[in-house]
Amino acid sequence: MARTREFDTEAAVGRAMDLFWARGYEATSVRDLTRHLGIGQGSLYAAFGDKDGLYRAALEHYRATLAADALRDLKEGADVRSAVRAMLVGRVRVAAGDGGRGCLMVNAACERLPRDPSVRRLVRDVQDASRDALAEVLEAAAERGEISRRHDPRTLAEFLVTFLNGLLVAAKVAPEPRTLEPLVEVALASLD
Repeated sequence: MARTREFDTEAAVGRAMDLFWARGYEATSVRDLTRHLGIGQGSLYAAFGDKDGLYRAALEHYRATLAADALRDLKEGADVRSAVRAMLVGRVRVAAGDGGRGCLMVNAACERLPRDPSVRRLVRDVQDASRDALAEVLEAAAERGEISRRHDPRTLAEFLVTFLNGLLVAAKVAPEPRTLEPLVEVALASLD
């Protein structure tokens, strides 16, 4: 008879996400994970298959929580400049936190690509969702006359996502929001 799982897998994924985010995939061993999660190795394998399965679950958790919150806040913002500014500054502050942990998705791209196609797909999905949400918000703002029509909203959205990726890497190198946040204003000038 199979044993009943004796731990909360959702909570375990959240804790694993934090560990992978702090240390990276390669520097996190199965032993580190089992200690951090307070579970046995057999339980980890039974629930997630292997370290890769738990890592993908952690990336999915990040997408469903932090990344989804940023996009929701963007769509609910009052005016487009304030909403985009708040999203970019908020992501910088998260990335600069804990001594410069960066963004879990950008970290995954830097560490796991090109050799891990499943991580590539997941990171690309998150990037695409960010670009699409930004493009939608920017198109609506252009129709209302809030931003210039000088650039295509989709191209602007792609630029802002690319800019944000670079900013999130910079937050790992120099985790000082007060130094990085003024760069957001330069990027916002692309909306003029």
